[in-house]
Amino acid sequence: MILGKYSIGVGDRFAHQAEAQLRACMLAAGQGVDVTPVWNKSHREHTIIGSKPLESRMAADAAVKKLGWSKPYFLDADHITMGTWEGYVEACDFFTIDVAEWIGKTVDAAAVRGFVERHPELAGELLIPGIDEPFHAGRDFVAQYAGKYLAAAQEAGRIYRCVQAKKGKGCFITEVSMDETDAPQTPIELLLILAGLADEGVPIQTIAPKFTGRFNKGVDYVGDVERFRAEFSNDVAAIAFSIRRYGLPGNLKLSVHSGSDKFSLYGPMHQVLRRFSAGVHLKTAGTTWLEELIGLAEAGGDGLEMAKEIYTEAFAQRDVLCLPYATVIDIDSHRLPDPKAVRSWSSGQYVSALRHDPQCPDFNASFRQLLHVGFKVAARMGNRYLDLLARFEISVAKNVTGNLFHRHIKPLFLGAGPAESR
Repeated sequence: MILGKYSIGVGDRFAHQAEAQLRACMLAAGQGVDVTPVWNKSHREHTIIGSKPLESRMAADAAVKKLGWSKPYFLDADHITMGTWEGYVEACDFFTIDVAEWIGKTVDAAAVRGFVERHPELAGELLIPGIDEPFHAGRDFVAQYAGKYLAAAQEAGRIYRCVQAKKGKGCFITEVSMDETDAPQTPIELLLILAGLADEGVPIQTIAPKFTGRFNKGVDYVGDVERFRAEFSNDVAAIAFSIRRYGLPGNLKLSVHSGSDKFSLYGPMHQVLRRFSAGVHLKTAGTTWLEELIGLAEAGGDGLEMAKEIYTEAFAQRDVLCLPYATVIDIDSHRLPDPKAVRSWSSGQYVSALRHDPQCPDFNASFRQLLHVGFKVAARMGNRYLDLLARFEISVAKNVTGNLFHRHIKPLFLGAGPAESR
């Protein structure tokens, strides 16, 4: 299985928006750009909602059949570990192996020495095409950072081989994720990681490193955009080098996690991708869930009342809801509107506060982030929530498709300017 040059991870918390998401990819195809949809849902999300991977597979397959999509598509076992991978073998054909917690774990000294001996190219002066300045790293530096990342590479290899034993060689896409950690990886560290994965025989097609700045859920990037541009460019160059040097798959590309709504980065990323003729995988995760809420609120009546009820409950449970996402949200509690006030809002007021339009004076990033992590509230409502999604499908689907195509696909993959993406 080969993942295309451009791909987009589309989260679908409640497995109701596969058609709407696929239509966004069809719009891109109509403009001459193939963007492969990858439906992704993490073990944590399945656990919170009480869903099973096969439900996501059935929703994706049904959408593909109904809309006549003849291009590739995949289902991602997102952020799986040695303890969770087995439950995704039947349904999934894309496995995001999360080894962030293995970074820095002690590894056998002989393994470190063996890595240093196998990779003399990483010591001394290293010139990478596309990166202006050469890297200078001695054997001690390589040994130090090999010690930091080898355990993670070895764990990725173990999990990959377990999946391969069940699925078969070449029957799934492999991504390795190291983004949920404290410190960003430099390009030379990325090379070390990729060399380690190559040694483990992992045919990685996407890699999700940790970037500088904050990638908060559902809102724009927080950090130095020009620094990110340089880092992203150097990482793309490092990947191209690793493909040639280590025999990794020729379509290997960066994966940007929590990439939804990083509007300020899409233009710089598009320019870098064009310069290198490189691909990218963008994970939009919970954006679709927020568009469901927007669609319900926009529909008015019972839909709006449901959206208000979800906020009221999320506000009451905000500490518990935010705890698992503490490192990827920044909520100013003083900016959260009082639920009593929200109950009197019109459709327009609710939508304006939630829809991610930074130019709108009523947009409230804290309101949006709380609702982003508040999908657990809707999950507890069960059919009450799902029945309204079906009842107001036209309003919801319009927002899901429009958001994914105009705000994400167009600026990143087609190079539309900011004015066009809103």
